Amino acid sequence: MIRTLLVANRGEIACRIFRTCRELGIATVAVYSDADAGALHVREADTAVRLPGAAPADTYLRGDLIVKAAQAAVADAIHPGYGFLSENADFARAVADAGLVWIGPPPEAIDAMASKTRAKELMGVAPLAADAVTEADLPVLVKAASGGGGRGMRVVRELGQLEAELKAAGAEAASAFGDGAVFVEPYVEGGRHVEVQVMADAYGTVWALGTRDCSPQRRHQKVIEEAPAPGLSDATRDTLRELSLRAARATGYLGAGTVEFLVADERVQFLEMNTRLQVEHPVTEAVFGLDLVALQLRIAEGDALPPSPPEPHGHAVEARLYAEDPGRDWAPQTGRLHQLAVPSSVRLDTGYADGDEIGVHYDPMLAKVVAWAPTRAEAVRKLAGALERARVHGPVTNRELLVRSLRHAEFVAGEVDTGFYERHLPELTAAPSGEAEALSAVAAALADVAVRTAGVPPTPPLPETGGKPPDPQIALRARPQTPDGLKISARPAFEDRGLGRSPSYGKGREWGRGTAQRPTRIGAWRNVPSQPQVKRYLGRAEHQVRYWWTRDGGAVLEGHPGVRVLHITPHHVHLEVDGVRRQFEVAAYDDGRVYVDTPNHPSHTLTALPRFPDPTPAHQDPGSLLAPMPGTVVRVADALAEGDRVQAGQPLLWLEAMKMEHRVTAPVSGTLTALHAAPGRQVEVGALLAVVVAHEEEPQP
Repeated sequence: MIRTLLVANRGEIACRIFRTCRELGIATVAVYSDADAGALHVREADTAVRLPGAAPADTYLRGDLIVKAAQAAVADAIHPGYGFLSENADFARAVADAGLVWIGPPPEAIDAMASKTRAKELMGVAPLAADAVTEADLPVLVKAASGGGGRGMRVVRELGQLEAELKAAGAEAASAFGDGAVFVEPYVEGGRHVEVQVMADAYGTVWALGTRDCSPQRRHQKVIEEAPAPGLSDATRDTLRELSLRAARATGYLGAGTVEFLVADERVQFLEMNTRLQVEHPVTEAVFGLDLVALQLRIAEGDALPPSPPEPHGHAVEARLYAEDPGRDWAPQTGRLHQLAVPSSVRLDTGYADGDEIGVHYDPMLAKVVAWAPTRAEAVRKLAGALERARVHGPVTNRELLVRSLRHAEFVAGEVDTGFYERHLPELTAAPSGEAEALSAVAAALADVAVRTAGVPPTPPLPETGGKPPDPQIALRARPQTPDGLKISARPAFEDRGLGRSPSYGKGREWGRGTAQRPTRIGAWRNVPSQPQVKRYLGRAEHQVRYWWTRDGGAVLEGHPGVRVLHITPHHVHLEVDGVRRQFEVAAYDDGRVYVDTPNHPSHTLTALPRFPDPTPAHQDPGSLLAPMPGTVVRVADALAEGDRVQAGQPLLWLEAMKMEHRVTAPVSGTLTALHAAPGRQVEVGALLAVVVAHEEEPQP
């Protein structure tokens, strides 16, 4: 029996495994890099062991350090999670050699499938010889022989680009997996990425747990997954099942694994077998009512699977919430995650809690949001609605892209292929209406009114006089008249004070007298508006909100004739917009960011701008190439030097951050006048990398 389990991973998957361990009564051990010292998975574990350093190569990829950590914590088993060392046969052997239980398949099975080229040979599929590719073979896919997650993958559509892409893919694969081997295979246009979850015990029982569709992808990395895969014929499902069982049995598999395919026009092409748990395993759990991590642990303890898996029921959809900007080439984002909350009707798997920092060292995935329902249409609607209502306060995310993707006609019809984002990214990342963001700015300004007026007592009620109450446009003033009474007088709320809002109400009027508990000054002009207030917010555009606020917490807007203020507090604003009541939730943080959430409408992130902006904006030379994301310069184009002539679109250097490689290219044809990047240099967003001066801008001799 496993009593203490170390998870050789981090973030969301470590937290997810710990959850099952707590349910089974198993103690947990985390490992962490210096960058993860305060991470959620460290806080949730019973004990934790430091791996000195920050880079994956120095920490989570050091199998020797992880085995020592397990021994130091007196763990008796290691679960690798996914990524990092999860498909490393040498690590699996080292775990067993140390007398620890390995939660995964035998090293021989990992060896058989870890190399995609060997896996294809085992399944009777031969890759293309790189030096024999012709125009007739195009397009082709260059792919890393080891690893996954889209690293080391390139689509080649022109033969002249093949050599450069082979080199680039090899360099990326070597950096990510320590193995620069790549191969070439046909690239199927319009194909769907479909996979089968398998589970096998030590007694010969192998389950094929239905299908999953993972076609919506960016940079060959999955974004939305669902189970079962929609729209497959019975014959195709049978083929996928039989090929998956064959792959598991051929390798003597044990535990959880995934066999991946490309499906096009009912043709099935084997891609690879992942000898580990997959990111998207929750959709299979939801449909089959299983805990796959619990099954992994029981199989490792020697338990047998029942002869057949349970029957599937309903449909599940999972969306990966990333800290990235899809409209800027999927650039990863960093910073503080102030708040992450989703409705309780869906499942949230995350490695972050409110207030955590999103750093540059690891994958930008914040969370997985999973919805189950009896039918596909209900599950898709449920997930889209939950994401729309989620509060995601922090760096830019792909949340709006996910909502729009789930509601896109192709996705709703179940007709998505791997080219979905290539075709539809511009419409899926288009800016929401300026009017919607302007209303959010109004809500932010009014919430600020409530903050400023918090604690000010309300206007005293009128004494009982039997007279007609004052017009709501009339401001009230209370002042002592006698030791036992008050004199109430009124005058126009908008008398001529330079506001241009002076109705001709005449002079003040009196309503009589009342009594007070003590002869003290109540205050003056409780309802009189302030001088004009202007708040400026920057979202996708700059918004200026002009308003007057009153001492009782009221407000008057300018320039919004169809908007009526109903209710404001520091966090909630109710407006009537053209006769329709709208609710806004407003959260402001000390970094100047303001987040405005409202049901059934896009959320907006605004930055409060200073009242007096800097009149001298920072100067930036034409042709400056700035870092689009924080990261590390991994390489610079061969022999590139200042003074070189470059062509528009020519790759100059490569940045890597959060498991993503970004290529920086020349924006125009011209001369490289400055190069500040060097391999290994850490850069922040906006750091100057290089300057390219267009030919027509060059000084004449």
